[in-house]
Amino acid sequence: MKDFCEVLEQLYKKVLLGATLENDSQEYVFYLNPVFLDRDDSTATSSECSHTLGFRDRCQPSSVNWATTSVSPVCLKRCAQTSSAREILLLQLTVTKVMLTRILSETEFHAEEKYREIIQILLKSSDLDSKLTGMFQNSDKLLSHMAAKCLALLLYFQLKEKITLSNSWVAFCHKNLSEYSESDKIVYCLWTLAVVIKEIFKDTRSQKTEILKQFLTPFDSIFEVFYDSLFSRRFENCRDTTKIVNTLICFLELLELLIASRIHLASQFTCQRIVFLKPSCVLDVITWPVQTFVKRKFIIFIKKCLLCKVGEDLCRGSGPAFTPPDCHLNVDMLALADAVLQAVDLGLLRTLSVRGKPSRFGGGEVPPGLEPVPVPDHVILRAASLLVIKSLEIKFQNCASANEMKVDLQKFMSELLTFLEPHLQPSPLSHDPCEWLCRVFIEQDDDMVEAAKATVGIYLRLTREREAIESLTQGKEKWDHHTHENGYNPHCIFLYFLKNVGFDATVLLDFLISSETCFLEYFVRYLKLLQKDWDKFFTICKSFDVTESNDSINICGCVSSLVQDRSSSRTEPSPWAGRGSHRNACASASWPSDASSEPPNQVVMSKETQATLQADGQSLPQASQSLVDYDSSDDSEVESKDLCSANSKQTSLYQEAMKKIQDTVGISKNKKELSPELQSRPLVPKESNNPFSVDCDIVPNNTDSKVGTAYRTVKCFEELQGAIHRLQKKNLFPYNPTALMKLLKQTEAMYKKTVNPL
Repeated sequence: MKDFCEVLEQLYKKVLLGATLENDSQEYVFYLNPVFLDRDDSTATSSECSHTLGFRDRCQPSSVNWATTSVSPVCLKRCAQTSSAREILLLQLTVTKVMLTRILSETEFHAEEKYREIIQILLKSSDLDSKLTGMFQNSDKLLSHMAAKCLALLLYFQLKEKITLSNSWVAFCHKNLSEYSESDKIVYCLWTLAVVIKEIFKDTRSQKTEILKQFLTPFDSIFEVFYDSLFSRRFENCRDTTKIVNTLICFLELLELLIASRIHLASQFTCQRIVFLKPSCVLDVITWPVQTFVKRKFIIFIKKCLLCKVGEDLCRGSGPAFTPPDCHLNVDMLALADAVLQAVDLGLLRTLSVRGKPSRFGGGEVPPGLEPVPVPDHVILRAASLLVIKSLEIKFQNCASANEMKVDLQKFMSELLTFLEPHLQPSPLSHDPCEWLCRVFIEQDDDMVEAAKATVGIYLRLTREREAIESLTQGKEKWDHHTHENGYNPHCIFLYFLKNVGFDATVLLDFLISSETCFLEYFVRYLKLLQKDWDKFFTICKSFDVTESNDSINICGCVSSLVQDRSSSRTEPSPWAGRGSHRNACASASWPSDASSEPPNQVVMSKETQATLQADGQSLPQASQSLVDYDSSDDSEVESKDLCSANSKQTSLYQEAMKKIQDTVGISKNKKELSPELQSRPLVPKESNNPFSVDCDIVPNNTDSKVGTAYRTVKCFEELQGAIHRLQKKNLFPYNPTALMKLLKQTEAMYKKTVNPL
């Protein structure tokens, strides 16, 4: 037996290094054929082991003569007379697994061919599938896990080599998945199936779609049977809740892989649609009295399904050259969205527990003597919010009734905002319901952009249907009030986003370049909306300025008494200022009619204040006009000294944001590198008596100030254009930004036309 174990050790070392094996393949099969598979014998004694292996000691090939391989020590317990059958089995499975891994990866040709021949002989000479599945019920979890890993690689090897899957394995799956039972065999069966699909995704050299079709064909119908059996169970009636939780997690992973293979590998099987055909089964799990982490996994899974983001982390290689259209996708997405909204209507959000643990350095446990501070689970808040908003968007794409959409939107958004209110302090409902989106998604960029894009889709769909049946001004005002009251006005949402990032163009640039979010799609879609909705956008900007004034948010260091002077000079109190909130301001304003008029309580610095600042030696806000990258680091050092000196005197938040842009993107004295259009239109206006105009030649003194929201938005867009232009000139921008630049320039033109209608 000692010689038997030494041979296995030497074989392991050779295969680990990818070395070529010299002996006959039958001899290696002799040592790799597993033993002790029919008994739960993980604690066999050495005498039992010697007795069982005695025939091998007598019959082992005499030609085996293995030289010691010079390798680093490996973590294997050397087999001796005290070794158990368990260690021999683990060593056999480990060698087989490493050999399969070598075959499926980049290995020297002759070594790979030898390994392939050994595995093929092993498959033919012994019922290896049955022996490995027989170990799933073993009380030794490590042994069962190693058997499952080895079996998964063995199955994938058969698929790649176009070897028909053994009848014993197919029968094993059908037997255990025909009905749920509290057995470890089900968990290992599901886990093995999931690993095989993962291997298919990882392979970059084979035809993934064909291999997947070969694998799923025998199991297409049985997955639906198990789906119904598992989710029809009542959790509270289960004797061992641990086993059903393990089964739920394993099956959820398998479902995610099946849907991912449908999206990314363009395959069509019923088992890949089962979640969409019967979505209520998955949604019901969220209401089960199960651990919070299980509910969280299921909510995130449904969110990924609605966003078509299932399996994104698996698809790193190239997909199929031609992807045929999925004729069932739109129907399936609508069915899932309807099921989610129906569950929300029945109180799904009210059943969610969003109590989380505060994050601390060193762990989340509360030290003795300190009371725990209640914090919400933002992962569940974000996922639940996206479930509602995305389901509404999908449903409205297939709905023709404007009144029905309006009723549904009001009902479900009210349910969502009520659910969020206790967990967002201070509550956005007391100020502006549109703020909820940035408050909920501030820590998750990709989800925030998805939610914002969904609100634009909802707004556009509702607006088109509303315009077809309403044309009166009173109807428009009522509709605008509806968009703010229910928290889906896209202009407010975009302005809150800009406000949260400090109107920093570099942040927008990062979003546009990044492939981790759909910001480009959202941004272009919003800019197109902005061309049509400019009057409403400009009025909302005014209301933002009023709100900041009423909340004592003094952006440019203006004296608050100036605002009071302007308010007292009005003969009639403004409906905006009287309510003291942006929510009521937006809802009460007459949208298109006063778009170009001066808003009440607008924050504007008077000429006297300007003179006072100049007398005190404080320079008016100004930034450098040069935008092109430095030719050398010396150029940047010389000019940066002047910039630092000038910026040290700037006190407004806007100038601080501008400094970030200048430091990040770079400034140059060579203006010839700029296009003629950019040269003729400096991003920052020249110094003049009116420091608050975008273009000093055309903007009168009574227009928006430099601290106004509209001005800061347009200025951010201008800086973004300059940054994109520089990157494009150096071929560093990842795509053609022509359409985007055109939209940004059109926005700037509309702003100039608004502030200077003449």
